[in-house]
Amino acid sequence: MEPKFQRRIEDFICGNCGNEVKGSGYTNHCPVCLWSQHVDINPGDRAEDCRGLMKPIAVEMKKGKYRLLHRCEECKSERWNGAAKEDSFEIILQISAEQNI
Repeated sequence: MEPKFQRRIEDFICGNCGNEVKGSGYTNHCPVCLWSQHVDINPGDRAEDCRGLMKPIAVEMKKGKYRLLHRCEECKSERWNGAAKEDSFEIILQISAEQNI
């Protein structure tokens, strides 16, 4: 049985803004624009065939930490991901403000 989480240390270029991202093994989105890519079924497995870009559409606070909701622009799948300390707080605030309009 495959584990639900597989740590993968991978660098990538953001498909949305072109930022070069240095992966930590827990990195799943660009810290500049907060966009992601739909590559996993379970975190780190790279088993998803869709490969669509995932837009950050909502922010919430859970257990004292920010979480981002990403929606795939291709298949419309949604997934929550924890925000990282290096994520743009300005973009987090912008998403939060937009969802409350």
